[in-house]
Amino acid sequence: MRHLTTFRTIDEIARTGSIRAAAEILSQTPSAVQRRLQGYEDELGYPIFERTSKGVRLNTAGELVILHIRETLAETERLQSRIADLSGVRRGHVSIGCSQALAPYFLPREIARFQADSPNVTFSVEIMEHIDVARKLDSYEIDLGIVFDERSAPDYKVLMGVPQSLRAVMARDHPLAQYDMLRLRQCYQYRLILPFRWFGGRALIERALVGKTFVKPPVLEANSFEMLKAHVALSDAITFQIEIGVPGEAGGTGAGEGDLVSRPIDPRDVSSGMLFVGQKWERPLPVAVSRFSEQIIRELADRYGTIET
Repeated sequence: MRHLTTFRTIDEIARTGSIRAAAEILSQTPSAVQRRLQGYEDELGYPIFERTSKGVRLNTAGELVILHIRETLAETERLQSRIADLSGVRRGHVSIGCSQALAPYFLPREIARFQADSPNVTFSVEIMEHIDVARKLDSYEIDLGIVFDERSAPDYKVLMGVPQSLRAVMARDHPLAQYDMLRLRQCYQYRLILPFRWFGGRALIERALVGKTFVKPPVLEANSFEMLKAHVALSDAITFQIEIGVPGEAGGTGAGEGDLVSRPIDPRDVSSGMLFVGQKWERPLPVAVSRFSEQIIRELADRYGTIET
């Protein structure tokens, strides 16, 4: 399978945009990586990268080649996973693209559960927004997407979808913590810190605020929910998060998060969005990926009750 080594080398060059960076990741010399790339281009009869002052980038032929390479690597991984499964030792790799809301609690717990039974399966997780998931699934850069969207139809195969309501997150001693459910107007009586506008939860809020007279700008915006939660724990400010990403929702809290609580927003004020689990259309998944997706689907069904496919 010497061609697979070449394929992995070219894939790394494409991902990093640099022969030197790819060489460092692969623990090879830049000249060795360059020779392997040059040998492939000579066999193919076409260059697949454009050389620039900042590195390299795929040309039109390279875009076709990299898709073929990633398809081949994915099929090889699926074959290896099936062979390993026959021997009773489950191996493989699961690459996931997910919303930030799943990173602190839900996914770490589910990965730990899976690896307790299948310790030879490895994982990689990349935080991304729903707009990037279809592209990365299509290019074999990730196996599964688990992302929140404000209900727009995804451009990939949806394995399941569950509704997600919005919750206000605040310090435990916040005046609004005494209520079981909050109206949006109540929240806007306090300082607001919010994720940037391209986040799905922020889109729900912006839609709910159309025509409202109590609207005011946030005092802080960030692309990190960890920063937002840390800030509200130290102040009287409020932020928002979908229910799967709030402290305590997944059966535990992180460092310092015992000082945080969440309260649901009245559904009359803010509609729910959807959490989607999806894969590339018509792609047979490796055994490990398929088994993990089944675990995720069961857990979400048990927790939220509603399944939409």
